[in-house]
Amino acid sequence: MIIGIDLGTTNSLVAALVDGQPAVLPNALGSKMTPSAISILDDDSLVLGHAATQRLITHPERSVAEFKRDIGTARTYPVANRTYSPQELSSLVLLSLKQDAEMCLGVPVTEAVITVPAYFGEAQRAATRDAARIAGLNVERLINEPTAAALAYGMDHEDVELRAVVLDLGGGTFDVTVLEILEGVIEIQSSAGDSRLGGLDFTRLVATELVPQIARSVRTYQEDASTWARIIAACERAKRDLTEGEEAPIRLPGLLSGKETCDLEASISRAAFETASEPLLRRMTGIIHRALRDANLSPGDVDEILLVGGATRMPCVRRCAEDLFGRPVSTDLSPDEAVVRGAAIQAGLKQGARAVEDIVVTDVAPFSIGVSVSASMASRLVTDLFEPIIDRGTVIPCSRVERLMTLRDDQTTLLVEVYQGEHAVCRDNQKLGAYEIRGLPARPAGEVHIDVRLTYDLNGLLDVDMTTSDGQTHSLFINRGALAMSETDIAKARRSMQRLKFHPRQALPNVHALERAEALFLELTGEPRKLLQTALSGFRLQLESQDLTRIDQARARLLSLMSMLTNTRR
Repeated sequence: MIIGIDLGTTNSLVAALVDGQPAVLPNALGSKMTPSAISILDDDSLVLGHAATQRLITHPERSVAEFKRDIGTARTYPVANRTYSPQELSSLVLLSLKQDAEMCLGVPVTEAVITVPAYFGEAQRAATRDAARIAGLNVERLINEPTAAALAYGMDHEDVELRAVVLDLGGGTFDVTVLEILEGVIEIQSSAGDSRLGGLDFTRLVATELVPQIARSVRTYQEDASTWARIIAACERAKRDLTEGEEAPIRLPGLLSGKETCDLEASISRAAFETASEPLLRRMTGIIHRALRDANLSPGDVDEILLVGGATRMPCVRRCAEDLFGRPVSTDLSPDEAVVRGAAIQAGLKQGARAVEDIVVTDVAPFSIGVSVSASMASRLVTDLFEPIIDRGTVIPCSRVERLMTLRDDQTTLLVEVYQGEHAVCRDNQKLGAYEIRGLPARPAGEVHIDVRLTYDLNGLLDVDMTTSDGQTHSLFINRGALAMSETDIAKARRSMQRLKFHPRQALPNVHALERAEALFLELTGEPRKLLQTALSGFRLQLESQDLTRIDQARARLLSLMSMLTNTRR
């Protein structure tokens, strides 16, 4: 069984093809979405998802989230007196999703199709593979998130002929993909994006620009991780409230500012939020136009606008898309589930499932790939020039060749350096690898040539084949970014992760309820706080009794009270 995974910045999902249809699989709490958050208890027990998001507020030094934004970089995160790479933290989320899938499907799972932002570079893709390997998953395919969403749309619209654009605004990234659907064939025509633009950035606008009491002391708040986590959680709630209403309250009693505490009471209007969001919307619009230019299209050439990612629910995002394209957006796709459903369909294609055998999907290279060259200009040698061999937007898999010449008389060596990016000089692009060819025949400049062939596949793996004019052949296989992990590193990471103990699955609802209650306790004052304290104490008492029936009843009472108190606060 191959599963499909949407590894998200804020939430992750897992799905599989069941009876010919993509099915999103629930976690132990019955929820289809698992927050991409990790927390480690005092006994090295590990909690993930909803409970971990609550512990970001109550135990910030032992909790972490948003690490996907840094996958493929050298950044590390301190958690519970240890440091973890984004790959290691992501592996814990993947392992949790793997276990959820095994529980739902009743079979072991070792293979997965994992979605990535279309604008992820090679280092980020390699790091995602490494995270999966640490979790014990073999990656059958990395598929771009908008392409996955297009698969989900195409499966339900096999008979249509149209050109569509997918706007995918998740928690941490924004991707745009232009595609054409014709008789079950989904042809990706272009992709563009920004791996540092997402719903989190809109949330931070609320915190840093729209609430003066926060903005004046934002540095102090950020130094106190627990307080900053409370602020971000409150601003996220306000942002979501503005999706339905014209105004949203923010209430934060007992907010720490330096050595003092204050009760923050504020409100935010949708108009003020949308005005503050204009710079982010302009960034999005620029990316959309770039994707359209690469596909040689204008907004009027597009038949359907498909919105993907929870952040596309914001009215300003929807209106921005409708104003740009001059037509209403489609509501056929679930913003939260479209990507993981597409991943499940791709998993079905890899397994040869008959239900999806008529679907064909192509993809394109998100970045240009080429080599470093030098040129003689006005009697001067100009070096570090980028010579693209595969242009961005080229349908993959593909193979392209470029001929390079020697520049100096009697030149017997040549360094082939491979880069990815769109800048004219190589130092501004990402270096993927290098190979030095030696033993070239000593001839006058330009008489010796090297044919460099780049072959790029759907998983982002790159073959570099080099053939010299005297018949020498050389090859370089690039399948990892500069920071990718070796087999030794993977084994070491697995051993490190094994010391963390997953809570028994049956205990997860209890852990989740406790952490939610503790986080809410921080927010309350007066009589509501006393009521919660009583219910919380009763629940803890039942946990000690080991009576599962009484535990379930006490948990239900606690959750019901928390729901009432939360609604009252609003």
